[in-house]
Amino acid sequence: MNIEQLGWREEYGIIEDQYEVARVISEQRKLYKLHNGDSELVGEVSGKFEFEAKMKSEFPAVGDWVLIEKLASEQKAIIKKVLPRISQFSRQAAGGKTEEQIVAANIDFVFIVMALNNDFNIRRLERYLLVAYESGANPIIILTKKDLCLDLDEKLQLVDEIAFGVPIYSVNSLDGEGISEIRDLITEGKTVSLLGSSGVGKSTLLNALLGDQIQITQGVREGDDRGKHTTTHRQLFFLPDHGMVIDTPGMRELQLWSGENHLDSTFSDIDELANQCKFSDCQHKNEPGCAVQKAIEENRLDAQRLTSYRKLQRELAYAERKQDASLARVQKEKWKKVHKLMNSKQYK
Repeated sequence: MNIEQLGWREEYGIIEDQYEVARVISEQRKLYKLHNGDSELVGEVSGKFEFEAKMKSEFPAVGDWVLIEKLASEQKAIIKKVLPRISQFSRQAAGGKTEEQIVAANIDFVFIVMALNNDFNIRRLERYLLVAYESGANPIIILTKKDLCLDLDEKLQLVDEIAFGVPIYSVNSLDGEGISEIRDLITEGKTVSLLGSSGVGKSTLLNALLGDQIQITQGVREGDDRGKHTTTHRQLFFLPDHGMVIDTPGMRELQLWSGENHLDSTFSDIDELANQCKFSDCQHKNEPGCAVQKAIEENRLDAQRLTSYRKLQRELAYAERKQDASLARVQKEKWKKVHKLMNSKQYK
């Protein structure tokens, strides 16, 4: 394998002479598994890197390209720098702290995976589409568990109505139906990230793409078909004679970090209708001449879609306010650390 097969492109930057370049293929508690095109290495960030990093998002993520210094006679390396990301998808990190979590970096496609069983949720798909658009990668919708669906055509139509121009595939990962078409999308050097909630069949899909039982799979609860977390950490897998897939833990709730710039792309039908409203600042409530409300009355637009649009608008505005306050705290802590270091040197 060479770095081009790992997905390397000139856009990632210049490789400095004293360092090697490697790709992050897994991460657990600031221990990184890397691949430099020749072999796998275990990596850690340098002390300087850790000291200067202000936020979690500045640390390496799966899919990142990093500059490393190999340790002599060991399969270990020190990570000196994360190279610029050309795409990434993020979410609000779990817990109470306002912090960006990079789920995957430098991806070409986001496979949004949703099951066709009782866990089918068109409103959740809208949220995932927004995250995929914001990532800078191309979204593709993969509908799994086709064998458990009795109303396939109806569900395909529901997806098609909100996923304008996004490719849609339906598969049965257990018997391989539809898998070859998916595998053909992931050509050499291309990277895909799987995005979906627990129990939608991401691990089963990955096993089918790999042609091997690499990931453990689990069943779902009766009644609502919700699943347990099978994947516990993010990891990049190499497909035979093809590209790469980043598997990610399933998400009960994907908390948005950003997406304001692509809200209109995700809801392009509402955006197009809004341009026809009588007033440019129409809130699509009780205003006269509202084209959005007229479309709802004429059953050309689902009222729940407008509700979903407004909910995501409010959530993004709230996230932005929290991030502004959090950034101010980070900057304050940074300068406190710098001043403390300067004072300690001054009085030595």
